[in-house]
Amino acid sequence: MALARARSVALYGVDGRLVEIEADVGDGVPAMRLVGLPDAALHESKVRVRSAVLNSGWVWPNKRITLALSPATLRKTGSGFDMALACGVLAAEHGELSARLEHTVLIGELALDGRVRPVRGVLPCLLTARAAGVRTVVVPHDTLAEASLVDGVDILGARCLNEVLEWLRGEGELERPGPLVLAPDQVPLELADVVGQHAARTALEVAAAGGHHLLLVGSPGTGKTMLARRLVGLLPALRTEEALQLAAIRSVAGRLSNEGPLSLVPPFVAPHHSSSMASLIGGGSGVAKPGAVSMAHRGVLFVDEAPDWGPHMLDALRTPLEEGEVRISRTDGSVRYPARFQLVMAANPCPCAPAHDRDCICPSLARRRYLGRLSGPLMDRVDLRAELMPLVALTSADVQPGESTEVVRARVLAARAAAVERWAEYGWLSNAEVPGPALRDRFRLPRRVVAPLDSALFRGELTARGADRALRTAWTLADLGGLDRPDTEMVERAIAFKEQRAA
Repeated sequence: MALARARSVALYGVDGRLVEIEADVGDGVPAMRLVGLPDAALHESKVRVRSAVLNSGWVWPNKRITLALSPATLRKTGSGFDMALACGVLAAEHGELSARLEHTVLIGELALDGRVRPVRGVLPCLLTARAAGVRTVVVPHDTLAEASLVDGVDILGARCLNEVLEWLRGEGELERPGPLVLAPDQVPLELADVVGQHAARTALEVAAAGGHHLLLVGSPGTGKTMLARRLVGLLPALRTEEALQLAAIRSVAGRLSNEGPLSLVPPFVAPHHSSSMASLIGGGSGVAKPGAVSMAHRGVLFVDEAPDWGPHMLDALRTPLEEGEVRISRTDGSVRYPARFQLVMAANPCPCAPAHDRDCICPSLARRRYLGRLSGPLMDRVDLRAELMPLVALTSADVQPGESTEVVRARVLAARAAAVERWAEYGWLSNAEVPGPALRDRFRLPRRVVAPLDSALFRGELTARGADRALRTAWTLADLGGLDRPDTEMVERAIAFKEQRAA
């Protein structure tokens, strides 16, 4: 037999395409050609595949070999095609391998001695194969824990090329994934550890209950980072489909743990202010890799010392904040990564950042210029702003202990449940996801209730987007208060959260 077909998967971000590999072994000058827009790593697979076949004890055909990857106009990247290429060549030379091969997807890189090495992105590859109706997928044995996240497909793990070839001939069996293992539970950080800061704690609770973005402004040591890190402990656990989305992103980035790959804990990502644009938003050479905003999907992205970040970096967050995804175009193609996160920013009130306002040596112009590095369009997308005041006492006699994480989380979960029930017909999971037109039309509040919003718009204190965000915050305050809809006082509180600025 001179022609055989194998299949694999090409990844573009977390989206995949099934790729058919045609192997033609015929007469002519011995050579091996690979066509179908392969990148450098895939083009080098010719050397890896030939050595792996020879070192596995098989005879490499001393003929003219053509390997065509279809669709031909789709750029293929990475080393995950190696196993499919090797099996395709040997199936074209030995016909008995083709019966199972045509109904199987093969994913894995080959070492020169025939071992099957793990590759990134096995989880989204499996999801693509399942959506395409594939019955069987063979993956590297080291990725079986990751593969256990996908059901509806017969998944097999291989340690070496010989195991795959014996299975294709019907003379051996491959190992199947074990039971799904969840990541171990993490003990949330205790909110009661934060001393004082009642206003900021309230803002944090509202942010958790509605999925709102938050800015914390205060002197060093007032608890901005402590509060931000405790937000994750207040959020509800991820749903299974959300956890799978996050696991797929981590798989593409090569950060998925084999010990409990599925985590239901919302992520907390805190990039440094010296990070590059590619590490924050996503990018890099070739097909763009996921950045911090995607690694924080359905969790928290914490931007500490926000005014020290480059303005172009912070403004790059505007599109993900609005659309919940990142789209990156490169010469090798365009990719899309989910990026629906809660943004928490922390900032000092001025450049000198004294322990107390009375010790500040900055002129008023320097203070305004410092916080002015946070652009208006970015701040218009931040729902809540809270100022943290310097502490004047730490003793238990003078400072009342705050509520625990467990107590606050119970209120947050109740508010989230009320929002989910209200928006169930439309599929929105939090108040922050509700479009503005829906709040103004289908869920319109009485005129007397929204009168403070009209006044703020007339005075130029809010934009139309800011008014919509204040409305979402008001609905969250109603959920926390156990009401069916906001009243005038809640709308005024929402405006106050939106307008609050450090002096």
